[in-house]
Amino acid sequence: MTLQHAPLPTTGTRRTGGVRSLWAGNPGAVVQRGFIAARSSSWVVILSGFFEPVFYLLSMGIGLSALIGDVETSTGLEVSYAAFIAPALLAVSAMNGAIYDSTWNVFFKLNYGKLYEGMLATSLGSLDVALGEILYALMRGLLYASGFMIIMQFAGLNLSWTALLALPAVLLIGFGFASVGMAITSYMKAFQHMDWINFVLLPMFLFSATLYPITVYPEFVQWIVKALPLWHGVELIRGLTTGVLHTGMIWHVLYYVVMIAVGLVFTTKRLRALFLD
Repeated sequence: MTLQHAPLPTTGTRRTGGVRSLWAGNPGAVVQRGFIAARSSSWVVILSGFFEPVFYLLSMGIGLSALIGDVETSTGLEVSYAAFIAPALLAVSAMNGAIYDSTWNVFFKLNYGKLYEGMLATSLGSLDVALGEILYALMRGLLYASGFMIIMQFAGLNLSWTALLALPAVLLIGFGFASVGMAITSYMKAFQHMDWINFVLLPMFLFSATLYPITVYPEFVQWIVKALPLWHGVELIRGLTTGVLHTGMIWHVLYYVVMIAVGLVFTTKRLRALFLD
């Protein structure tokens, strides 16, 4: 990991007082800085995030599909095993991409690169910084999701035209996880604390109805799974790729809207407390 001090295209003086100290209306400056820094990064490392869900799909979705046969979704629709796990892998990819960009990268910039301290010394506010970092992570995640959706299309795993709506759904999922991830990272002081990220992500990946239906669990375990954010993302994208739309999907969307709001509020307050108060 290299330290990249790219110039921030901001002008003006630092804003103080009320909302003006939080928001300068220029998160694009942070996004632009991210793209400038990415030009000196290894494209192999950047593209590696695309191949993880593809390998899972090839090894499990296609490899096990012939042995498992059709699987019933939560809406009662029977689909092939590959069509069952492909949308779940898309949701997992959105979660992992958003979390890793908003935790490891943010942790380094916050504690070692001291980049946010420099950003907040300009006209940028803490909300500009938070939104800019999250938007940059979302653009990277959208690149991965678009490539994976193309593979799903060629493999015949998008069972309805509503699969096109899975792309904005991926952005919503990534936004939610990135907002919360950045808020949590702002409280971490050592690299050892980052181990807790994998401690939380791995069980969510295994138990959020990604690889098998939620009905295999006892009822009390199902309620726990339904409280996890990844389950809402998996169900949302699976409904869109299979074409089974229902009113319950609104609750999945609202879940992530709340995540985004809570994450942005905590991140903004934390950055302000660290560098402006």
